[in-house]
Amino acid sequence: MDRYLEFILNHYILSLAMAVVTFLLIQEFFDTVFKRFDFISPMLAVMKIDDANTIVLDVRESPDFIQGHIENAINAPLSKLSEQLPTLQQYKKNLVLITCQTGTRAAAAAKLLTKSDFENVLILTGGMNAWQDEYKLPIKITSKNRITKTN
Repeated sequence: MDRYLEFILNHYILSLAMAVVTFLLIQEFFDTVFKRFDFISPMLAVMKIDDANTIVLDVRESPDFIQGHIENAINAPLSKLSEQLPTLQQYKKNLVLITCQTGTRAAAAAKLLTKSDFENVLILTGGMNAWQDEYKLPIKITSKNRITKTN
């Protein structure tokens, strides 16, 4: 035990780094175990989108959304998503497919939606980059962003 203490005192930066990495690994483990959303590939997403109960939520900023998005997607930028939650509450029981440019912002949006009791949340793996570049799936280009879905 004395040798461990001596090592920690002599190599405090290394010990601190090990403690931080251990904490982050434990945090990641708990996030993975208790997450209430899942990831889906663009090809599987196409099948889900064909279902009338699926809502596509694009969390990119408006200029990126206007340049190209999935047909019938709702634009709710991540920076304003918490403000738009009351508008999106009507879709709580629907399957919500979240996309962004690369899939990074979509995870933050999924956490926010699941905390707001959205029941079925999926993230598009690879985001719009994968949708357009890797899978060559169609996009829609508009001059305005669509805030709410109309049937």
